[in-house]
Amino acid sequence: MLSHVAEIAELLGQLEGRGASGKVPILRRENRIRSIHSSLAIENNTLTLEQVTAVIAGKRVLGPPQEVHEVKNAFAAYEAMESWSPSSSRDLLAAHRLLMAGLIDDAGKFRTRAVGIAQEKQVVHLAPPAERVPGLMKDLLGWLKRADAHPLIAGSVFHYELEFIHPFSDGNGRIGRLWQTLILSRWNPLFAWLPVESVIRDRQADYYKVLAKCDKAGNSTAFIEFLLAAILTALREAGNAPSGEQVGAPVSEQVAKILKACSGEPKSKAQLLKIAGLSNAYLNYKRHIQPLVADGLLEMTIPDKPNSRLQKYRLTEKGRALLH
Repeated sequence: MLSHVAEIAELLGQLEGRGASGKVPILRRENRIRSIHSSLAIENNTLTLEQVTAVIAGKRVLGPPQEVHEVKNAFAAYEAMESWSPSSSRDLLAAHRLLMAGLIDDAGKFRTRAVGIAQEKQVVHLAPPAERVPGLMKDLLGWLKRADAHPLIAGSVFHYELEFIHPFSDGNGRIGRLWQTLILSRWNPLFAWLPVESVIRDRQADYYKVLAKCDKAGNSTAFIEFLLAAILTALREAGNAPSGEQVGAPVSEQVAKILKACSGEPKSKAQLLKIAGLSNAYLNYKRHIQPLVADGLLEMTIPDKPNSRLQKYRLTEKGRALLH
């Protein structure tokens, strides 16, 4: 564990040294979508990454209505994450309410009945009785608030203990992964955008095996090691990404092309997307141009008529500073 923690800290330092602050809207959004897609895929959501992206962009998607609803809920929860305190029971319940609203009747409430986890018709985990849940969660959140363990360790322990307690009738896996991301993001903001969930999805079978192993052993050691290894893999992938695609890198290749194109004469939406090598589709506009306007890097030439066919975009001083 200590070896993993040391290597994670070293990789974080390297990414931060290269300007990985997680402030670029395009990269931030893309990695958040990957996190949401992966976390839901672990729970058997069948929508593809492209479909999840379209749902978040407000597009109509042909897919199971419940799975589309899950995506909308998850996006709302991840977007609200910054406002929550990791040790707050009220915030934990609020997060679960966002994640599960319209999916279960008791969203945002601790379960009131016995639950178990079954695999292939065999019960592999019987959660503590429902009447003990409020007390157990109070103890766990209190421990998190007082814990002097490294956040990487504390976050992993909390994740395991929450899955063991299984405080909700449904949605325990996704709230556990979301809450660990919240805990880690309070230690280093880069974790708010690092798609660790993608690595867990790729190792889904091991994820469940190690949970069962820890239940049998009566401690969370193996689960902590598993999660630290997943975080390491996510950081290595971020560090080894092609130039301009690192998590939180200052400017992605496509963003740089768009900003440079606007440094001279203003350009239309179609011109910018063509320069970036993208089709003139509304989704590409929403993903690659709108966030730059929202972040103050580009500005409209006709701001009072955003949908004008004569609309063009030019670089702001903030955008010019980012390029240099």
